[in-house]
Amino acid sequence: MIKDNTIVSGTARKLAAAASLAVAATAVLAGPAVAAPASGNANAAAECAGRSVPASKISFQLYSYAGWQQEVGTEGILAELAEIGYKNVEPFGASYEGRSAEEFRDLLKEYGLKAPSAHGSTAETTFDETLAYAKTIGQKYTGSGGWASPGINRDGTSTYADVLATAEAMNRLGQLSTEAGTGKHFGHNHWWEFTTLVTNPETGERTTAYEVLLANTDPRYVAFQLDVFWASDAGVDVVDLLERYGDRIELLHIKDGALPDNTLGFQSFPLLTDVGEGDIEWGPILDAAQGHVKYYVIERDGAPATREFAEDSFNFLTCYSY
Repeated sequence: MIKDNTIVSGTARKLAAAASLAVAATAVLAGPAVAAPASGNANAAAECAGRSVPASKISFQLYSYAGWQQEVGTEGILAELAEIGYKNVEPFGASYEGRSAEEFRDLLKEYGLKAPSAHGSTAETTFDETLAYAKTIGQKYTGSGGWASPGINRDGTSTYADVLATAEAMNRLGQLSTEAGTGKHFGHNHWWEFTTLVTNPETGERTTAYEVLLANTDPRYVAFQLDVFWASDAGVDVVDLLERYGDRIELLHIKDGALPDNTLGFQSFPLLTDVGEGDIEWGPILDAAQGHVKYYVIERDGAPATREFAEDSFNFLTCYSY
């Protein structure tokens, strides 16, 4: 619940729309990240592996290179990632040049890659198909880039009942996924889950949609994939969030960029950077995540069509000592 300890930071940089939330809070994340080693050598990451985040726990969200994939193909992207040192990728629901689940699984295997998580469909009527695909490619989690229906509205109009219905749908999908052998079902935040405030009709308590989801999902079946940049962009103290709910947050989207006060949301795309080159202070976040987070998924929406983002970000995580 949001009382003395809150998901939202005290500066509440971008929560003008939520001014009615009366809380005492911690400071917003700020400050430069420690520089990663130079990335010119593909072997640099291997030399650092194990000093911080092990390569076996690092994944790459393929959406980052959706544009580049159209130029070089899925196999070209996977070959680059494998050469850099990645062991895991996170697909995002594409057919990948029309490949079947079996064909995509075999392509991953060819390059020594696994897909422990993916952003797929949350449609309950066809979830058996989602589970079949997930099982074939070896997923350990099912989930999406958002939430099960009805979801959380970007414009902040979702009600407490809407959020509660979303939590109940996630519980149903999570139980199906767990029983099918494909692990827990996760939801992935943007900024509006933290700026959307809802009121519990029974208690009158006003909380963020994100906390309602945390409170009303079954930890046996549901996990959370925390996108660090979008949470920070909403004014969230990510370290505090991880310290209080670390047992629920099993996946992190590792995304970096500039966090000026006058931006919120997708207009921040031009401000995204390689991991370690933005405003996110990674040391305390990685420390708070240790022992809880199972996979650290590197992502940059609309990343340039070169290997630099994937390589620099991988090297940063594997060589960051804290």
